[in-house]
Amino acid sequence: MGYADVNGLHMYYERHGEAGTPLVLLHGGMLTIDLNFANLIPTLARDHQVIGVELQGHGRTADIDRAITPAALAGDVVALLDHLGIERAHVLGHSMGGAVALELAVSHPDRVRSVVPISASVRPDGMHEDLLDPSRHATSTRLPTQQDFTDFREAYQRLSPHPEHFDEFLATMSASAADLKGWSDEQLAGITAPTLLVMGDHDFVTIEHGALMKRLIPGSHLAVLPNTTHMTVTLRSELLLPVLADFLD
Repeated sequence: MGYADVNGLHMYYERHGEAGTPLVLLHGGMLTIDLNFANLIPTLARDHQVIGVELQGHGRTADIDRAITPAALAGDVVALLDHLGIERAHVLGHSMGGAVALELAVSHPDRVRSVVPISASVRPDGMHEDLLDPSRHATSTRLPTQQDFTDFREAYQRLSPHPEHFDEFLATMSASAADLKGWSDEQLAGITAPTLLVMGDHDFVTIEHGALMKRLIPGSHLAVLPNTTHMTVTLRSELLLPVLADFLD
């Protein structure tokens, strides 16, 4: 466990495992290393140097006066790799973290060995209509459950340097997610890192959008986990770990 002072952040990170190539884990919005990846880390750490990161405003990393965007967060990850003396790493990210993984592949290709964007989209219209239409939120089975929100709040209030700001930060993250611009076809066509796209069949992102991303990113692979939602995709270790083992070196 440690902190790195990068780009004005006092960023929390954890390292697990000593063998193999580096693998950076980037959580989703309102999540933490443990909430997202506790089921995956013990197995991944057998073959990789796993580096879990808590991004701006999340977990133990305090927020700063800066917009939370894939570009800004990708810059923080690059600075952390510099801090740790790591030239290139595999990057696996969920949701917001998946957008950061894609941004790293587009804008910092020399720093990534491969990328695994999970439950991420490259266009605003890649999101399911349940996410885009507020009138559907109350009845949708795709959105986070009340228990998910309870877990978000509990982790934030337990770990955050500013635990009293949960509601304000949740609103900030909701606005950031709604403002995702995505990447052009040309940017996606320029991705050279091996790419494994992962999503649930009942995710925020549509399966059709998964097929579009696979078509736009050269040589990419797509795994759709059955009976899986946005919030459960990284919890399905029995399905996800074999896929990752086959993809990662």
